[in-house]
Amino acid sequence: MHIYLVGGAVRDRLLGLPVTDRDWLVVGATPEQMTAQGFIPVGRDFPVFLHPRSKEEYALARTERKTARGYRGFAIHAAPDVTLEQDLARRDLTINAIAISAHLSGHDGAFDVELDQLADPFHGQRDLAHRVLRHVTDAFREDPVRILRVARLSARFTDFHVAPETMQLMCDMVQHGEVDHLVAERVWQELARGLMEAQPSRMFEVLRACGALPRLMPELDSIWQASADAILRRLDTAARLKAPLPVRWAGLTRELAADAIGSLCERLRVPTDCRDLADLLAREQDRIEHSATLDAAGLMTLLERCDAIRQPGRFAQALQACDCAARSLPGQEDAAYPPAQRLTAALQAARAVATNEVAQQAMASGLTGPAVGALIHAARVAAVAKIN
Repeated sequence: MHIYLVGGAVRDRLLGLPVTDRDWLVVGATPEQMTAQGFIPVGRDFPVFLHPRSKEEYALARTERKTARGYRGFAIHAAPDVTLEQDLARRDLTINAIAISAHLSGHDGAFDVELDQLADPFHGQRDLAHRVLRHVTDAFREDPVRILRVARLSARFTDFHVAPETMQLMCDMVQHGEVDHLVAERVWQELARGLMEAQPSRMFEVLRACGALPRLMPELDSIWQASADAILRRLDTAARLKAPLPVRWAGLTRELAADAIGSLCERLRVPTDCRDLADLLAREQDRIEHSATLDAAGLMTLLERCDAIRQPGRFAQALQACDCAARSLPGQEDAAYPPAQRLTAALQAARAVATNEVAQQAMASGLTGPAVGALIHAARVAAVAKIN
C-alpha cells in the first residue's frame, strides 16, 4: 500500500497558496485492507474512505471507462493493480495530476517544494510555470463537468490561460451535446463556486468562448452581446468588494427580465436566497437607484415593496448589489453610493418604531384590522421624515 497527496493540495502548495483541502490517493490496497486499518468507507460510486483520526478523504486508485453520456456515465475500476500514473491520467488538468508520496509530506500536507520527488507524468509543473490550464488526456472529453471546472479555475487563477487545444476540445464537447446532459445541481455547484472566485468574469468568458453559455444559460446568452461589458464589470466589482453569493448572482442577472430570471433559476435549481434577491432587484432596482427623489412616504412605500422591515438582511444585500453596479462604472470604483446610505437610515428609523405600542393605542380607540396597519404605516413615515 502506497499513499500519495494529490490534486489541488499539491498544485496550491507549488503555487505558494494556502492549502485548505487535502486529497489522498491509495495505491495497491483493497477496501478490506482499508477498513481493517480503521478507515471508514463513505464512497457511493467508488471506494473512498475517511481517515479514522483526521477524517480526511482517502480514495483508492482507479480508472474510468465511459459508458454513457453525462458525468455519471462511467464504469469505475478500483483495484490494487491500478497504478499511480493510471489514476493521474484520468484527472482533468495537468496541474491537478501531480502527486507526492505521503512520507515526503507532513500530516498537514506540507512538503518541500524543492524536492525532486514529485510524480508528474503529464508535466503539470511546466504548465504551472507557464500559467496554462491544459487537459491531461483525451479522456477529458468524457466528463462535461470539466468544462465548468476549467471555467471556474480560470476565475480563480486569474493569470492562467486555457491551452488552445483544451479550448478546442471543450468546443467539440459542446458541439457534440455533452453539456446538455449535465444535471442542474452540478451546474449550479460549479457556477456558484466560480462566482465566488477572485475574477468571476473570466468564468463566463470561457463558457462563452467554448459555446457552453448558450446551452447552460440561454437567458444570459441572449443579452450577452449588448450587456456583457456591464455584466463582467459588475461581477468583478462584487468580487473586489467581497460580496456574498446572492449579490454576485443578482449582478449576473441584473439585465434579465423577471420571467427570464425565474426560468433560469428554476432550471438550475438556484437556492432561494439567490433567487429571491435577483427577483427583488428585477422589480425594484430602478426605484432604489432613483430613491433620492422620494419623500418620506415614498421611501416607506419602497421599503414595504422590498419587504425590508421583515427582511432587512436581504434588503441590505439589494443595496450592496446596487452599490456594486454603481462602482463598476469607469471612474466610480471608490465612490460612495448615496441611495444605500439614505435607505439604510430610513429603514433603521422605520424599524425603530414601537409598533406594539401603536397597535395597542389604536385598538384602545376601537380601531381594528387595516386601520391599525395604516396607523403603524403613518408612524413609520413620520419616523422616516425626521431623518429625511
